Amino acid sequence: MNNNKGQQKKLSIIPLGGLGEIGKNMTAFVYGNDMILVDAGLAFPDDDMLGIDLVIPDTTFLMENKEKFKAIFLTHGHEDHIGALKYIWPKFRKPIHCTRFPAEILRRTFAGIEMDFDPRRDIVEFDYNGATLDLDPFTVETFHVTHSVPEAQMLIIKTDAGKILHTGDWTFNDDIPI
Repeated sequence: MNNNKGQQKKLSIIPLGGLGEIGKNMTAFVYGNDMILVDAGLAFPDDDMLGIDLVIPDTTFLMENKEKFKAIFLTHGHEDHIGALKYIWPKFRKPIHCTRFPAEILRRTFAGIEMDFDPRRDIVEFDYNGATLDLDPFTVETFHVTHSVPEAQMLIIKTDAGKILHTGDWTFNDDIPI
């Protein structure tokens, strides 16, 4: 797809945490003038990080591109994928797309924090068996995968530039014959 200057739009995948480390899973997908975020996790400090309770991803890139930011997608309800939301969401106030299990975790977490968060407005629940969500220019397809937490999802993120499989976390189930 071409933008107004006749140039091909660029699709960028920008890991803001979680790459090469355990925790802080957060990835921005930018296509043209639009951006979605997948996961917003935290990490727990290393032993040498005295006085630090939690480690969250650096949101500088998100702040610098706030006008492009459309939505947040969650792959599942583990803290290393959703735990930073209570610190990050108030800065951006974008819809959070997830299944009912992480949605319930967020409802309970945000209920104890004084902020303008309304789960009926700010959480968009989709079916854990799969959904297709259109946030032009992104189309996000979800599908259930086996993991150690209910309703884990992989995402297929589609743009005119191509498709990306975002795996989130998943496990093999050796008890199911192939």
